Amino acid sequence: MKIAFYGSSLLSSYWNGAATYYRGLIRQLANLGHEVTFYEPDVYDRQKHRDICPPTWCSVVVYEGTRNALKEAAARAREADVVVKASGVGFEDDALMEQVFAAARPDALKIYWDVDAPATLAELKQDPHHPLHRYLRRVDLVLTYGGGDPVVRGFQALGARECVPIYNALDPDTHHPVRPDNRFCCDLAFLGNRLPDREARVEEFFLDPAAKLPDQQFLLGGSGWRDKPMSSNVRYIGHVSTRDHNAFNVTPKAVLNISRASMAENGFSPATRVFEAAGAGACLITDAWVGLDQFLKEGEEVFAARDGQDVAEILSELSPSRASLVGQRARARIMRDHTYAHRAAEVHKIITKRVQRPHVEAAE
Repeated sequence: MKIAFYGSSLLSSYWNGAATYYRGLIRQLANLGHEVTFYEPDVYDRQKHRDICPPTWCSVVVYEGTRNALKEAAARAREADVVVKASGVGFEDDALMEQVFAAARPDALKIYWDVDAPATLAELKQDPHHPLHRYLRRVDLVLTYGGGDPVVRGFQALGARECVPIYNALDPDTHHPVRPDNRFCCDLAFLGNRLPDREARVEEFFLDPAAKLPDQQFLLGGSGWRDKPMSSNVRYIGHVSTRDHNAFNVTPKAVLNISRASMAENGFSPATRVFEAAGAGACLITDAWVGLDQFLKEGEEVFAARDGQDVAEILSELSPSRASLVGQRARARIMRDHTYAHRAAEVHKIITKRVQRPHVEAAE
């Protein structure tokens, strides 16, 4: 069936952490026979920092960051059997939501897809007049980046008819083992953009352990950290293109995942980085959060740290051979249970169950 998907960007991961999530899911939906058109605004210089060319498995419409262009793009929702408005598009989100769902056909399945559900729920609780309140009662379905039962209960309490978490996963064709790259040599690497509800946790789980372990080398990737104070054994390399993520993951002795504060508090919210790193066979250290064992087994397939001291202790005791073994186990688990083929099969089942196809009479 035809799916119109309005999101931040499929073509660029620049200031857009959802890019690999969109790519993995939509590519696999295409493999299941769906025709997906992705609509993204030309904002935040994302089109100047494309990671991929327009793919063969999805039509991409890039519209100007203007009200008129938004209106034209939204009007094309009427062509689709399934209409998806994602959170965090980045340009006139409320207006886009209104116009996309207004343009959708009455028989189309209307989905709000939240890629930052814990933060959205916190915002909605603080702002009873937020426009999303009324749309949650109008859409047919809410899908989320993750969040487990806490997120499901949260959206249903706000009026959503139904909420289903669709977790991040691995695209094995994109993220896989490669040869190490000397640019990324270190003992511990972290990749993540500087965001308000992440910064304090990066200080605690990455920068503080680095200061405590002057004999070990740390690597920091992501946008926005250039003026951040850090010890001399931390090397900052700025934005890391998705084409370099595999090498970034396999070269260090270990890589670190740090959840944003809202996701850590909610639990059941594995970041895309977890699956990318595991898929490449990296040894992963993650901040501890409820629900981790649903994806990886602590101590065997991943290391979990309650604070920066735990990170320092894990790293101090971690041998290269142990790191390699943990990485191999993680990759095997993710390949078995958590690929985007698994997730797309869930979405396919959800939408085909709910879409009422018009009856087409046989030609006379």
